[in-house]
Amino acid sequence: MRDRLWPNLDPVERDLLPADAPWQALADLQARLAALWPADARDGEEVVIGRDAVLDGVHIAARRVLVGDGCRIEPGAVLVGEWIVLRPGAVVRSHAYVRGPVYLGAGSLVGHASEVKNAILLGDAKAPHFAYVGDSILGPGVNLGAGTKLSNLRLDGREVKISWEGRRTATGTHKLGALLGEGVQTGCNSVLNPGTILGPGCYVAPCAAVGGTHMAPGLVRTLPARS
Repeated sequence: MRDRLWPNLDPVERDLLPADAPWQALADLQARLAALWPADARDGEEVVIGRDAVLDGVHIAARRVLVGDGCRIEPGAVLVGEWIVLRPGAVVRSHAYVRGPVYLGAGSLVGHASEVKNAILLGDAKAPHFAYVGDSILGPGVNLGAGTKLSNLRLDGREVKISWEGRRTATGTHKLGALLGEGVQTGCNSVLNPGTILGPGCYVAPCAAVGGTHMAPGLVRTLPARS
């Protein structure tokens, strides 16, 4: 599954995601991010900031925050929880809310009034405006239109199941958002239901509510199948 959704990962991100069941990375994301903590960090150091990174007026109430070279975190952004990793060039804009554990790949973006929780944004993935990204994985080059919501909890609270290669698969969790392949785009105010999988090159119509698995590139605007 990993290599079909994200065929061009760098070595760090490839190691971050299990090949057959990549959503399992979200279940133990803290431990996976701990492996990225720099070996030369001082004992007890909670925030490590790289060269030329800019943090201005940021509220950090998180433990173990790694800010890579050239990152920018704008005034009013809030970082809470444990284990937040920003790789070089990642940007967190004003009044974004980042709830660790969270991985932000190189060049990724969390925009104004967007919330990211227990999630992975791979290189150059963007949630620019008023987005919610919960328990989800965004592939390289993904762009969420303004107001996109990646819903991570069924209304009945039952386990989230996914569709893959014609089979319904139990995920072992009641919180799972979306797995978005490389280059996926969503229209403004779209909603992706729990367990949605979109393959590389899919794009979601504005204001659509979608679910299930769609691997063929092109427009997606169907409602989810019942499970």
